[in-house]
Amino acid sequence: MGKPARNVRSRDNPERKVGLARALSKLGYCSRSTAAKLIAAGRVRLNGSLPRNPETPVRLGFDRIEVDGIRVGRSEKVYWILNKPRGAVTTANDEQGRPTVYSGLPAGLPWMAPVGRLDKASEGLLLFTNDSEWAARIAAPESHLDKTYHVQVAAVADEQMLQKLVTGVKSIEGEVLRAKSARPNRAGEKNSWIEIVLDEGKNRQIRRMLEVCGVNVLRLIRVAIGPLELGPLEKGAARELKQEEKQALDRELGPARQASTIQ
Repeated sequence: MGKPARNVRSRDNPERKVGLARALSKLGYCSRSTAAKLIAAGRVRLNGSLPRNPETPVRLGFDRIEVDGIRVGRSEKVYWILNKPRGAVTTANDEQGRPTVYSGLPAGLPWMAPVGRLDKASEGLLLFTNDSEWAARIAAPESHLDKTYHVQVAAVADEQMLQKLVTGVKSIEGEVLRAKSARPNRAGEKNSWIEIVLDEGKNRQIRRMLEVCGVNVLRLIRVAIGPLELGPLEKGAARELKQEEKQALDRELGPARQASTIQ
């Protein structure tokens, strides 16, 4: 006899439940933190009820969610690229009033979240999307998607330093950090530029590696994610991904992880 069929739940199966705040985020309405505030303020209804717990379970594609009396539906999926300027923080709202990465996005777009992070002092390629599952695949360390950085350091990089970055160093916290590759880009008398490729993407990985090497980072610019290059996009500017760029990223993730194409 054959094996009994497995009860596989699809993404749109009404049995699949997520918290209410997360549901609003997955539907592309707003961030989870903003959703939690809307729920606490009594502006969100779920099947006519007025929950105040952001973790209230929701069956996506089945339950009715309303904000201020207007039903929330799934937004069209959008994919954007930003050339993040130095000094902008990767958050929607900053309590200290610092400029955020959202200031470079045009008005009128569905709510989008940044894919991964670049710290305040870092620059370059930052992706945005309301496709949370695709974003998770791009950012996941196990995807081993190359991220390429151009790093200016206050030293002239030699072969010993570059080899150390690839072989691996132990951070102050005791974590082993290594680059996939590191090669010289250009050099002056007192500083130089290095091209570093990562395929893990741990928090502040490059800065932490170079700190162990006793080298100060002057600038750090992400110039590519997989086959997607920053190119001539001006600092602080943003644009929608071209369909072929999105498809190239999907191919890089592999057939098992390919996401939907741009509509």
